[in-house]
Amino acid sequence: MVSRVIPVDTFDLTIFGGTGDLARRKILPGLYRRYLAGQMPDASRIVGAARSDMDDAAYRDEVREALKEFVEPHLVDPEALEGFLGCVHYVAIDATGESGWRKLRDLMRADCVRAFYFSVAPSLFGALAERLHEHGIADPQSRIVVEKPFGRDLASARSLNRTLAEHFDEAQIYRIDHYLGKETVQNLMALRFGNVLFEPLWNSQYVDHIQITVAETVGVGGRGGYYDKSGAMRDMVQNHLMQLLCLIAMEPPSQFEPDAVRDEKLKVIRALDPVRPEDIVRGQYERRGDTPSYLEDVEDGDSRTESFIAMKIHVSNWRWAGTPFYVRTGKRLRARQSEIAVVFKDAPHSIFGAEAGRHRNVLTIRLQPNEGMTLVTTIKEPGLGGMRLIDVPLDMTFAEALGAENEVTDAYERLIMDVIRGNQTLFMRGDEVEAAWAWTDPMIERWSTRDDRPFRYEPGSSGPEESSMLLHRETRRWREIRE
Repeated sequence: MVSRVIPVDTFDLTIFGGTGDLARRKILPGLYRRYLAGQMPDASRIVGAARSDMDDAAYRDEVREALKEFVEPHLVDPEALEGFLGCVHYVAIDATGESGWRKLRDLMRADCVRAFYFSVAPSLFGALAERLHEHGIADPQSRIVVEKPFGRDLASARSLNRTLAEHFDEAQIYRIDHYLGKETVQNLMALRFGNVLFEPLWNSQYVDHIQITVAETVGVGGRGGYYDKSGAMRDMVQNHLMQLLCLIAMEPPSQFEPDAVRDEKLKVIRALDPVRPEDIVRGQYERRGDTPSYLEDVEDGDSRTESFIAMKIHVSNWRWAGTPFYVRTGKRLRARQSEIAVVFKDAPHSIFGAEAGRHRNVLTIRLQPNEGMTLVTTIKEPGLGGMRLIDVPLDMTFAEALGAENEVTDAYERLIMDVIRGNQTLFMRGDEVEAAWAWTDPMIERWSTRDDRPFRYEPGSSGPEESSMLLHRETRRWREIRE
């Protein structure tokens, strides 16, 4: 089975922060893979823009080294690599000054899509937007891509949205969340709205609860300075986990169209109940052997910022009334694992007797690693000796089910191509971002005011023991984080 490659229009993509880590690890490798797939027209150009003083040749050398490091070795074909590098240019530019802007303007062409990727600190967004218009570089069809964080609270998010709106229409602004570009996340929508099997069961009548887990084995490392000002709530819950919750809980949109999808996600956010203090558990990882503690990583022995958070959330609408959503995310946990688990209720009456035990259907959507889906079903254990029930997974790992020629595309590849096509379905709208902060802010303010100290947990565990009580007090259990 070979996937159909949909071509895009010729484009000029300018990457502000073109020498930065994100450009090297994700943006440039993603563009190279699309070039190999025949999805990047030969006349398209990639313009790296940064403060470093270098010419096209020097920047191409940097790009070449980045691709050799971050692209699978079997894809680094010398002839293709040189062809891709022929599309790459560089402009030394001062984001807050005047140098370099005329050269960038002279590079732009009138007969192609112009896109500008803001892979820089949010404090520079306003200056970049202003200068793109001041120098006549952006036109009414231009698009800008904005990386998170989209503010650090409701006030700053509103300020950022106002700044961008002074120079660009909402239809030109692409707020990127790479989780929405993952193959499995989009398959979640296909699963729900493309199959008659699941949608009738997708409600509080049949679903006992839902768990969303994003676990990481790494600590905050070199991001300590940034992370300690954000924490797990701002860094993960307010954006990534919120988006996953919305896709699980949203009503079917009238059509698969950007604003129709985003309208339904916004309704979910606005239906979220305030979370009670007893339904939130925050944690910090401790030292273990040579592994430093969170406090050592951020070089602040009295930091109250959480590296782990678990919450019980309720969506107050007819579909989900009474069905809790449990979300958790953290650093230095047992394994790298991102999944959504839809746990269905027990059968209303078991004809097999108490000895058969409790058996539940569980639909698991794996985002990483090994993207795919698993549906646990109950069958009879083979053999003699009566009716013994066991749970067996129906497993679909995408790489196995679809074949090697259908390798799972990196999220950034898909999202960048959607920018070029002008498709905003997988990008967040301004009012959606503000609604998420309006729900998040009171919780952050509450524990900041009370000066709450996070619970400690051991690296390599599933988080603080206190997080288990969120489920244990209602006779539920977290799904295991497996190595």
